[in-house]
Amino acid sequence: MINVILLACESLEIRITNNNQTIMNKSFVLALTMVFAISCGEKAPDSSAAEISTEGADPSSYDPNRGEGKYDHVELSAVLDGAMATKGEEVSEVKCTSCHKMTDEKLVGPGWKGVTERRKPEWIMNFITNPDPMIDKDPEVQAQLEICLVRMPNQGLMDEDARSILEYMRKVDGVK
Repeated sequence: MINVILLACESLEIRITNNNQTIMNKSFVLALTMVFAISCGEKAPDSSAAEISTEGADPSSYDPNRGEGKYDHVELSAVLDGAMATKGEEVSEVKCTSCHKMTDEKLVGPGWKGVTERRKPEWIMNFITNPDPMIDKDPEVQAQLEICLVRMPNQGLMDEDARSILEYMRKVDGVK
């Protein structure tokens, strides 16, 4: 994105007329473009951030029941934790509902209804907190991506928030 902006700045000229003189002001164009990019939610690349590479990722080592991530076992009680589900609903309203409906209807991403019946809690927690490698390796997620056309972004959720969202998903699926 920044490279495109810089190329646009080089080719775009803003001319300011002052006493019949034309002054090229590329700094103004660059500043204006950066403000536009920031206001649209774009971040400048962080040169200190490590690149995530999926080249050479081995799908054969992928566990479709657990997914890929740090969650090997997620303990769920038979009864819904209402306070945790309420917190999960609050977090999901900020992070999730712009793309997901609580029904089985697709919005940008698939609807959540029935997800806790189709997927193990470890898979859900790993996908919520670590979507990129799972999108690259899970054949069912790849098939869903062909329908939705948009990769789920990593929301950077804390473990507690991810677990609360899982509890809210359980509530959506009728766990009492």
